[in-house]
Amino acid sequence: MDSLRKTLNKLLDFLASATFLAMVILTVWQVFTRYVLKNPSSWTEELVSYLFAWMALLGASVVTGERGHMNIPILVDKAKGNKQKALYILAEVIAFLFSAIILVYGGIKITTLAMGQLTSSLGIPIGIFYMVLPLCGVLNMLYTALNIAEIVKSKEVG
Repeated sequence: MDSLRKTLNKLLDFLASATFLAMVILTVWQVFTRYVLKNPSSWTEELVSYLFAWMALLGASVVTGERGHMNIPILVDKAKGNKQKALYILAEVIAFLFSAIILVYGGIKITTLAMGQLTSSLGIPIGIFYMVLPLCGVLNMLYTALNIAEIVKSKEVG
């Protein structure tokens, strides 16, 4: 399981970094065409906004893998031993359910629905950009399952 986590982490780090690099290059191109060539590139701004969403969701999957998702630790900090372990598992189960229902199920629905709509500048189906929702949902579900296995296996809590 540790090798799966490391492989996923490397893949997501690469994808998020490559997405960020593409955003930087496209933004520089946009500025160059607007101010130097006096003929702004219309498609780059749109693509950068979609890539930003991809980068954010891929980054959220990385955070899920690190168990760094948002929480309110006041209740967990007061619990000790198995109760604390159970609360950590509950948090992972909630993240798993959110990913399954909202990101995977909802993501598939909206991706399918949006395949009939084209982007204004790029002229490609918007659903292609929405595919990141179910993709990251599956990644989050995998990470939360790995996190639960790690919590159950661990002697120390946290």
